[in-house]
Parts: sequence; structure tokens; C-alpha cells
Amino acid sequence: MYKLDLRPLLFEASRPGRSTAILPESDVPDAPLTDLIPEAFLQDAPAPLPELSELDVVRHYTNLSTLNMSIDGNFYPLGSCTMKYNPKRNERLASLPGLGAQHPYQEDSTLQGLLAILHGLQEDLAEIAGLDAVSLQPAAGAQGELSALFVAAAYFRDREPDHRRTKVLIPDSAHGTNPASANLAGFEAVTVKSDARGLVDLADFKAKLDDDVAVFMITNPNTVGLFDPQIGEIARLLHDRGALLYLDGANMNAILGVVRPGDMGADLMHYNPHKTFSGPHGGGGPGAGPIAVRAKLAPYLPAPLIGRRDDGTFFLDDDRPKSIGRVRSFFGNTGVLFRAYCYIRSHGPEGLKRVAQHAVLNANYLLSLVKDVYPVPYGGRCMHEFVASCRSLAKDRGIRAMDVGKRLIDYNFHAPTVYFPLIVSEALMIEPTETESRETLEAFAAALLAIAAEDPDQLRLAPLTTPVSRLDEVKAAKTPVLRWTP
Repeated sequence: MYKLDLRPLLFEASRPGRSTAILPESDVPDAPLTDLIPEAFLQDAPAPLPELSELDVVRHYTNLSTLNMSIDGNFYPLGSCTMKYNPKRNERLASLPGLGAQHPYQEDSTLQGLLAILHGLQEDLAEIAGLDAVSLQPAAGAQGELSALFVAAAYFRDREPDHRRTKVLIPDSAHGTNPASANLAGFEAVTVKSDARGLVDLADFKAKLDDDVAVFMITNPNTVGLFDPQIGEIARLLHDRGALLYLDGANMNAILGVVRPGDMGADLMHYNPHKTFSGPHGGGGPGAGPIAVRAKLAPYLPAPLIGRRDDGTFFLDDDRPKSIGRVRSFFGNTGVLFRAYCYIRSHGPEGLKRVAQHAVLNANYLLSLVKDVYPVPYGGRCMHEFVASCRSLAKDRGIRAMDVGKRLIDYNFHAPTVYFPLIVSEALMIEPTETESRETLEAFAAALLAIAAEDPDQLRLAPLTTPVSRLDEVKAAKTPVLRWTP
């Protein structure tokens, strides 16, 4: 349903003869178009492009930009996606010519400053992980976990040439990319059930752990926002079978400076710098997904790594015969990686620990404000995020999670993650992050409580204040309109 005040499209605002530029007279001889382009490729009429003044174009796109939500203007409680403030200092530093104006094919000798920073980031990420080696090359979290599984596969091919391990165990609450990565890496994804607490069902895990298991992929804290205290026993059982423990480190906000994945028994992991270390997030990239591994897995890491010579100079280390090879062009997305480096160094060890403490405090405070109306099935306390449920609201008043998410837009809040994880019916997955104030959390909670008391019939029409209201998302996905017609 379109609103009456919808701003006109550029084509609708077009008027014949208007232009953003005046072209100079041609200073080359005129020639018929058919002498330059075969007639079969010529249009019968000029392309129907809009004709507008420069001012009209500027105003059009400036007005459109005000309709976008962004972390600079809105609270984003997206569970699992972790949208938090991106310090502007990091943006300015990443734009310095010595960083932003480099070319990936330059000689190592001309990149010493940049390579020193990337080498420092490798060491920082290894220390935070409690693991031995890091590759910065993967371009995103999902590619990072896929690359880590390729590393695991290469390791087992070397270690057990006469036995192919075929399975990767994955909790039913895991991120959807986990089984996809397992399959792409050549493994069978086997689901492990959650117990009544929202943790790994240890009995089901033990029943499915056999000599064909290569890796168990776990997120800890998990996607319902709980830390699984069974992690030590899980790691021991895996290692007794010769298998590896993979920890999804996309979101480390709850454990920075408190506990390290390697100390929990993890053998390999990936990071999402845009989640934990405040890199820009959105628009499909650019991204980064560094992976960290134990020493026995280091020879298989995607190359190049950043090496340091005895004389203190740095180089791109491609001389790694057991490496799984490159997983993207060049040596990683340095812009995002540099921003992560700035975030880590500006906070220091104690600052990173405070990040975790504040993330956990904010999540628990928000949980306490909404749980009476939006019950939290797993746990009265949480780590960095929690999963509330609209199941009771849906049953009693016909208000579903999607209705709540859409209506929040009218309150100037981005929606939380809805309908994930699948083990929670009518899920609202909420992560306030460490950067939000008490006042923001209270305002968001007040909006949630107000929405729960509103007219369900009106809620099903929300959002009500945007140029375009509730869309038929299934139809839009199946039959998208890709071309404007008058």
C-alpha cells in the first residue's frame, strides 16, 4: 500500500529539456552513427532517461537518504548481527594515504608500515583467541568458517590418509551458515539437539560422536545468549576421538578479556571484525573473517600470512607448501582489518574486558524490562543477547514477531532479528551491545511494551509512517518488479 505523500520517482519528476549539464560543442568531425555502430545495434529512439536539473537530483537523493536507518541515527537491537557504533576516529585513520592509497601489487618493501599493522593484528587476534596462528585473508565470517573447515580437512588428509572423516556435528541452535559451510567443505552436517536449558544435549552429542566425526562446530555463548558450561567436557570428548572443536567467534562481545576460545579447548575459530571490533557493517561488505588455529593446524592456513624477518622487516609469506591456498584475491580486506586493529589497540586489554562486561550488563538489563510481556524461554539471565518470544502474544492477541518488528520502525527503532533461532517459537533475538545508553534501552523497552498493548489489526498494517507500508515479502521474493514502467 503506497502512501499519498510518497516522493516522486526521478522518472515522474522528469520534465523535457531539463539538464544537469551543458555539453561543449564537439571538436571532432561529425559522422553518422551507422558508421560507428552497426545499425542492428541502434535503438529506434533515445533511451527514456529522466531529464532533471542538478538541484532536483541532489534533493531527490538527499531526501531518500533520510529514509534509511543507520547505526549513526538509530538503535539496532539485531541479535547475532551485532550492529554497534563505529568510531569515527577509525574511519579517519583508515583514510590516511599510507593506508588507503596502497596498491596490493606493491613490493613488500614499500608496504612496511601497513604490513607491520597487519602483523600486529595477527598477534592480537591470536592472543585474544588463545590460539597460535592467524590468517587475515578470508573476506567474511561465512568464508572464514568455510576456510577453517578446509584447513581441518587438509589436516586430516595428512594425519589420517587411510581414513576419511566425513561428519561435522552442529547444534540445532547454530547459525545457518554452519551446516552450509560443512557441506561446501565436503562434510556431512549432523545436527545435535539442544536440551531443555537451551544448551547442547550432551547425551545426543555423545551418541553421534564417532570416529567419522572431524569437527564439532559450536557457538559459545550460543545463539540463545547462554554460555555452555559443558564446553570443557565437550572438548575432552572430541579430542579423545581425535576430532577438532571449532568455535564460532563471530561475536566475541560477551567474553573479550574474560575467557579465550583456546582455553575452552577450541582448536580453530573465525572472527567477524564488523561484529566484535566495530568495523562498518552492512551493504554486503566489504568484510573480513580472520581465522585462528592451534599450531598443528597452522601449516594449512590460507596464504599469505604476514611474516617478520630477523632484521625486523615484514613480508607476505606465500611459501607455505601445505596451505589450502588463497581464498580470495590479494591478502585480505585491509581497510576493515585496520579498523579492527584501531579498536583493539585503543581499548587495550582492560578496555576490551569492559566491552564484554557492559555488553552483558546491557543485555540483562533490557531482558529484565521486557520479560514479563515477552517471555524468554531459555534463562532468566543471559550473556550478550537473549531470545524473547511472541508466542503468548500470538496465541492470546494475534500479535506475531513480524508485527512487532515492523511496528518498531514507527517508533524509530530497527527491528530485532525475528524467527531465529528456530528452537524458539515467534523469536525476537535482541542484542543491545555495549555501546547503548540506559536511556536508549529504556526507550526501546517502552516501545516493545506499548506495541504489545496495541490493536492487532493495526499492527498487521505496520509500519504506518514510512513511504511504503507492509509488503508482501513472499510475492516480492518470487515475482520481483525489476523495471519501472509509467
